[in-house]
Amino acid sequence: QVQLVESGGGLVQAGDSLRLSCAASGRTFSTYAMGWFRQAPGKEREFAAAINQSGRGTYYADSVKGRFTISRDNAENTMYLQMDSLKPEDTAVYFCAATTFVTTNKDAYYYWGQGTQVTVSS
Repeated sequence: QVQLVESGGGLVQAGDSLRLSCAASGRTFSTYAMGWFRQAPGKEREFAAAINQSGRGTYYADSVKGRFTISRDNAENTMYLQMDSLKPEDTAVYFCAATTFVTTNKDAYYYWGQGTQVTVSS
């Protein structure tokens, strides 16, 4: 069992940066591939970024590629999402999730955090 807690969301202006954190409980964090997903009001939850167990494999949605950077610190049981050049369309609740094999498919993730709100004003 893994418990995930996101933090770092907030209200920013277009062009600003934010760094989200996902803290995991337990000593098995390094055995999980991790992902960030987001859900805007009235829309389905969508993939944003994913990272494999070692941190050497990263994947991004086209909409965030070049602006967001996913990383992890297995010694600290924490995953990060550095978000730069934020746009109003990045406004959403951001969720971190864990799975066995790295994938962009949200249905493959079986541990989820409660989410953190990111709001980008124009």
